[in-house]
Amino acid sequence: MSDNTKVFGMSANAGRWVFVILGMIINLCLGAVYAYSVFKGPLEKLFSATAKQGNMPFMVFIAVFAIFTFLAGRFIDRLGPRIVMIIGGIVVGLGWMLAKFSGSITMVSITYGIIGGAGVGLVYGGPVSVCTKWFPDKKGLAVGLALLGFGGSAFITAPLAKSLIASSGALNTFLYMGAGFLVVTVILSMFMKFPPAGWKPAGWNPPQAAGGAAAVITPGSMVKTSSFYGLWICYLFGTTAGLMAIGVSATVGGEVIGLDVGTAAFLVSIFAIFNGIGRPIFGTLADKITPRYAAIVTFVIIGVSSLMMLSAGKGSVALFAIAFCGFWLTLGGWLAIGPASTASFFGLDGYAQKYGIVFSAYGLGAIVGGIISGMAKDTFGSYTAAFWPTLILSIVGIFIAFALLRPPKK
Repeated sequence: MSDNTKVFGMSANAGRWVFVILGMIINLCLGAVYAYSVFKGPLEKLFSATAKQGNMPFMVFIAVFAIFTFLAGRFIDRLGPRIVMIIGGIVVGLGWMLAKFSGSITMVSITYGIIGGAGVGLVYGGPVSVCTKWFPDKKGLAVGLALLGFGGSAFITAPLAKSLIASSGALNTFLYMGAGFLVVTVILSMFMKFPPAGWKPAGWNPPQAAGGAAAVITPGSMVKTSSFYGLWICYLFGTTAGLMAIGVSATVGGEVIGLDVGTAAFLVSIFAIFNGIGRPIFGTLADKITPRYAAIVTFVIIGVSSLMMLSAGKGSVALFAIAFCGFWLTLGGWLAIGPASTASFFGLDGYAQKYGIVFSAYGLGAIVGGIISGMAKDTFGSYTAAFWPTLILSIVGIFIAFALLRPPKK
C-alpha cells in the first residue's frame, strides 16, 4: 500500500513530512528542560540550596522522562500516538504550572521533575515512533529533524525563561511557560498517527537481509543480544557527558569562566543550536556510515571537549564555547543515533516499546551526569573536575562501540 494513501491532502510521500514538522514543534515545548541551567542559579538562591540540590529537579525530570518513555511505549504501539500524546501534553503543562507553588527544591523536583518529566515521557515516544514508521527509508534523518526541536528548544526557551525570571521570578516563569506548552502540545498531538498497515514509501523496498533479520526480534529477545548492550552502554556514556554539561552550562560559564549572566544565557542559546543540528547530522551519519562509526565520532568529540574544559579557566571563553558546543552537539547526536539504531538493528514491530527500553540509558545518564557535576562542585569547589570522568567515558565508549555496536547476528 503506497500510491493511494493521502496524508494532509497530499500524496503520502509528500504529506508525511508534515509529521516531521509537527514533531519538531512539539519537541520544541518538551525540550525546554534543556534551559534548566537558567533556572538553576535563581532556584538555588531562592531556596538556599547547594549545587547538588540545585541539580535535583533536572536529574529527576530526565530520569522520570526516561522511565515514562519506556512505560508509554507499549501504549503507543497499542493505542496509537494521538491519545497517549494528548494525555502527556496535559501532564507536561500541569507539572510546569504546579511548580509555581513550590516552597522548596524538593517541591520543584516533585512538580516540575516528576510530573513534568512524566508528561514529557508520555509525549516523546510519539513523534519518534510516527516518524520512524512513516520514514523507513530515511529513519535517521526524519527522527533527527523531528527531534531537532527538542535539542534546539533552549535557543528559544533559555532567553525567554531568563527574561521572565528577571521580570516575574522563577516560580511564575514555570506557570507561564507551562500554560503555553500545554496548549501547543495538546493541539498538535491531535494530528499524529501511524501509517496504514502495510504502507511503504512509493518506489522503496526494504533491504531483504536486514528486514528479514529484524522482523523476528521481539523486545524480550532484543535484550538478550550483545547488540542491545553495546547500544545501551554507548547511549549511556554519550548522554551522560551531554546531560551533565546541559545541566550546568550557565553556572559553569559564570563560575569557571567568569561570564556575566546575560552572556552565559546567550551562549546557552547558541549551544542549543548545536544540540538541535546534532540530531539530523548524526541521524544521517547513522544512516550513511552505520551507527558504530557515528558513535565513535561522538566519543572523539566528547573526549576533545573534555580536554578543552580541563585546561579552561577564567577568561577562557573560546575554549568554553567550543567545548560546550561539542557536548551539546553529541547529546543531540545520540538522541538520533539511539532511535535510528533501534529501528535498524531490531525492526519496527513493537518499536515504541523497544526504544523505550533503550532510552532508559538516557535517564540513567541524567542521574550519573548530575551526580558527577554536583560532587565535583561540592567536593573540589569547581565544576572543572567533572570533566575527568567524561574524558574516561569517551575513551571507553570508543572501544565498546567498535566491539559491540552492530546489528545482531541472525
